[in-house]
Amino acid sequence: MPVYATADDLYAVLKEVFDRVNQKPDQIAAFTSSNLVIRMRFSGPEAEVLLDGRQPPLEVFFGTRPGGADLDLAMQADLLHKIWLGQTELKTAFFSGQIQMKGNMLRAMKLADLFREAEAAYPQVLAQMGRT
Repeated sequence: MPVYATADDLYAVLKEVFDRVNQKPDQIAAFTSSNLVIRMRFSGPEAEVLLDGRQPPLEVFFGTRPGGADLDLAMQADLLHKIWLGQTELKTAFFSGQIQMKGNMLRAMKLADLFREAEAAYPQVLAQMGRT
């Protein structure tokens, strides 16, 4: 059984995660000054999140958005859950093909601090929301 039953369920958790991340603008400055737009596409459930790093503060959009992105990532929602809980290594997920990426990998390095902050916030958000 998947961790997230619906896209709205996933969006509710991710909104809380990115709200927390936005409270630490200095920690994510590399991304919010990167001029990058990242699209994350999820399956199980089908969902889409757009991260806009063209200027502070970080803007996060939930649901399908028109236009292009500098980097597109596609993965199972359960995989993101496992990565952010430390049960699966990000590097392993990339190199095993569990995360499909379109775009420049070198530019993706600007996403590292943002991803690290989200990973730190995720277990706290799950606990706050009464999820195990």
